[in-house]
Amino acid sequence: MLSLGLADRMVGTATWTDPVLKGLEEENAKVPRLADRYPSFEKVLDAEPDFVAASFGYTLGKGGVAPRERFERLGVPTYLSPTDCVGKDNSGDGDGVRTSPLTMETVYGEIRDLARVFAVPERGEKLVAGLKARVAKATAAADFTDATVLYWYSDSKSPYMAGCCGAPGIVTNALGAKNVFDDTREEWPQINWETVADRDPDVLVLGDLTRRAQSAESAAKKIEFLESDPVTRNMTAVKHKRYVLLSGQALNPTLRTVEGIEKVAAALRSYGLAK
Repeated sequence: MLSLGLADRMVGTATWTDPVLKGLEEENAKVPRLADRYPSFEKVLDAEPDFVAASFGYTLGKGGVAPRERFERLGVPTYLSPTDCVGKDNSGDGDGVRTSPLTMETVYGEIRDLARVFAVPERGEKLVAGLKARVAKATAAADFTDATVLYWYSDSKSPYMAGCCGAPGIVTNALGAKNVFDDTREEWPQINWETVADRDPDVLVLGDLTRRAQSAESAAKKIEFLESDPVTRNMTAVKHKRYVLLSGQALNPTLRTVEGIEKVAAALRSYGLAK
């Protein structure tokens, strides 16, 4: 919404893993932050919204802020990002399972939806066109078919690694590389370090989060763990320090996933993994 120039239509935000995108700091400062993680239902209602949008189904479900029905009974319509419900099964206890691979078209669809809701469709089309141009530039003449990649989001005790088909899958597929855990459709399965070391990827993509919900949230903490743990310190990517640092939002299905494509492509080139 900030990228669509809609700061003046926003009465609150919440659930932050990273600082706001560069260039949007001034506009974001005008919008109250209701909570770093999940605000209470009452806190949201106190902001008197006419409309509530969420990125993840959990936010508008049991255990989150409130089920959608509670908002709608009070006349507040809700919007759940299609990236977390189209082609995805969220019925289990984890972060969901992709029944079909996510693509940037779903992200572009969300941008267009929100632009229509706020009657600025032309801004939506302009934003989508700009993102598509960036993807085209990042992937031009890119051949990384021999490169293997692992995506680590958070937690050093029971680490969350990316499966085949979420936002990291968009990055991997755009570049023609291989995710070493593309044999699971779970969004963020928890995988033990022995299995990670056995897959031994060429490059480690590390979530550089500013929240404090799990262990090893920042990239610095992740690298500290990788280079000291006896199971991981002899991995190829660790020995050669082949790391790519991404924001949590670049690893989630958002417009910042394009940032992920750009940064991973640049890193693979710099590490000599382009054919």
